[in-house]
Amino acid sequence: MPLYKTITVNVSTKVLIWKVEESESQLSEGVVLTPHCQKRMMGMKSELHRRGFLSIRHLMAIEGYVDHDLFYDEAGKPHLTDGKFISITHSHEFTGIIISDTKEVGIDIEMQRDKILRIANKYTPLEEYKTVANADALVRKLTIVWGAKESLYKIYAQHGLSFLHHIDITDFSLSDSETTGTILYKGKTSHYNIIFLEFEGYTCVYAIKN
Repeated sequence: MPLYKTITVNVSTKVLIWKVEESESQLSEGVVLTPHCQKRMMGMKSELHRRGFLSIRHLMAIEGYVDHDLFYDEAGKPHLTDGKFISITHSHEFTGIIISDTKEVGIDIEMQRDKILRIANKYTPLEEYKTVANADALVRKLTIVWGAKESLYKIYAQHGLSFLHHIDITDFSLSDSETTGTILYKGKTSHYNIIFLEFEGYTCVYAIKN
């Protein structure tokens, strides 16, 4: 069972990361999906997406949950029936969840790719990164920024929220492991702690609402 990493953030918050190496049939063993989730999975054309989807259920099982404990609101945000907070992410061969007893949370895993240089101006002011040493470092930093904004977007879950205009990530160094973020939307401001880590060419970012 390739549970890749467990991070105990604090007494009430935990991150679990899975490396998807098993076949779809192996991952299906012991997993009972709700009709809604079964329909969602059967609509996935990519086997890797289906395997990732199933691996999330194994991560949930480690924390004592089954698929029937999970439901989605109208914005597509996942919730747990016991009232705890959950966020889910899937990127190629890695999946992850964050669960918190008391705080709203968001998580995102991204593969580090040069593609991010082409889309960066759509989600962050590029002039903020003129001092970054080289292209590799820039890809790494922009991937963290994207993951941070994606994590905050997952927490906020409001249609119309703009990565570029409404979500701000406090500048940080690649040698750091955390920063902060702010959402200013429709006159309301909310603040978040953001933690990030890198492994095997991937970046994981998770956010916790203050």
